[in-house]
Amino acid sequence: MHRSRNHKIIAGVCGGIAESLGWSPTVVRVLWLLLSLIPGPLWVVYVLMWIFIPKAPAVRY
Repeated sequence: MHRSRNHKIIAGVCGGIAESLGWSPTVVRVLWLLLSLIPGPLWVVYVLMWIFIPKAPAVRY
């Protein structure tokens, strides 16, 4: 799994999750937003994923 370079708003985490699952990035972002409303450390998980998941390799044509 990689952070997305194409579907990136903040860090590309949701875009990377969407690419790896074959889902729309918008669906993953909405689900992430809804889940973040539930008390818990979801924002901490996002920051950790931002730090530890590498960016997708650059595509060269």
